[in-house]
Amino acid sequence: MTPEVVVEVFRSALYIIILLVSAVVVPGLIVGLIVAIFQAATSINEQTLSFLPRLLVTLGALIFLANWIFSTVIGFTTELYLSIPELIG
Repeated sequence: MTPEVVVEVFRSALYIIILLVSAVVVPGLIVGLIVAIFQAATSINEQTLSFLPRLLVTLGALIFLANWIFSTVIGFTTELYLSIPELIG
């Protein structure tokens, strides 16, 4: 197993991690930004106001994207297991 192969597997794993995390976190960030703009426009200084919408959007994103997330992780794991003979041989 050469260092190039290890770097390639690591790069693929990091790419998938970044893709999956951003798919869940970005909607919450967008909702948090919208709520922050609303708070600034109305001078509402309640810290907990943005928590519930972000939580609900993040949970909704997890529910909506769960099938895609699991299929992506399972596909990567399957690809990794199938390439073991090629990686060590």
